[in-house]
Amino acid sequence: MYESKALCSSCPELVIENIYKVFKSGQGEIFALERINLSINKGEFVAILGPSGCGKTTLLNTIAGFSPPSSGRVLVNGVEVTSPGPDQGMVFQEYALFPWMSVEKNISFGLEIKKLARSEIKNRVDVLLEKLQLLDFRRRFPKDLSGGMKQRVAIARVLALDSPIMLMDEPFGALDALTRRTMQDELLRIWLEFKKTIIFVTHGIQESIYLADRIVVMTYRPGTIKQVVPVTLPRPRDESSTQFIEIQKYLSKLVMEEQMRFRNSEAETI
Repeated sequence: MYESKALCSSCPELVIENIYKVFKSGQGEIFALERINLSINKGEFVAILGPSGCGKTTLLNTIAGFSPPSSGRVLVNGVEVTSPGPDQGMVFQEYALFPWMSVEKNISFGLEIKKLARSEIKNRVDVLLEKLQLLDFRRRFPKDLSGGMKQRVAIARVLALDSPIMLMDEPFGALDALTRRTMQDELLRIWLEFKKTIIFVTHGIQESIYLADRIVVMTYRPGTIKQVVPVTLPRPRDESSTQFIEIQKYLSKLVMEEQMRFRNSEAETI
């Protein structure tokens, strides 16, 4: 139905090989992920889409090295991921900023841990403050910032570490519609300028189409890849275009099938 335009099909930057993830509890085993296989090329913007409970965040945490798979493996440039590392930077929905630190201190924190020279830290932070329109807020604290500003700081902190892969877990989910669109456009600008590989978890169908090169649609638990849908529309994307609406309808059908599976499974347990 749609054609993919892979950037480098022969040299994927990130490879997910036959990932399974099982959580054990007092009520038995919960199969969160099953048979996840996916290759992502350098510089791609990939969205992971699916209903609540399909394992999107679990998959992202596995890629990040926060939660090792029960079986299978994740490779970054051919090296297996066994723990969090410098190749992947995580942006959370909750911002995860230190409330006692100013904006510039939050951004420089990781660089100070790496013991970079003060001059290099200052140069990196100054550049990012300017590029993310935070210069006037450098000495402010998180409590003084809007949701959009906090997320800019969180993104700047990841960019400061210069991780080639950015993992984003519904980063705009808590924002109002207008701020969310502003941040989506800001993220696209950052992606194009810094040439990062982005893996973006979302439950928003429109958001996934607006942002991504490919959309990975996941099934309800156990989470598997139902389908990978390429989006070849030119940017900036017009949500009112016939092509955009066609993809939106197609994705809605895929996601609603899984939502109905969830409802049916819940009804069977009552």
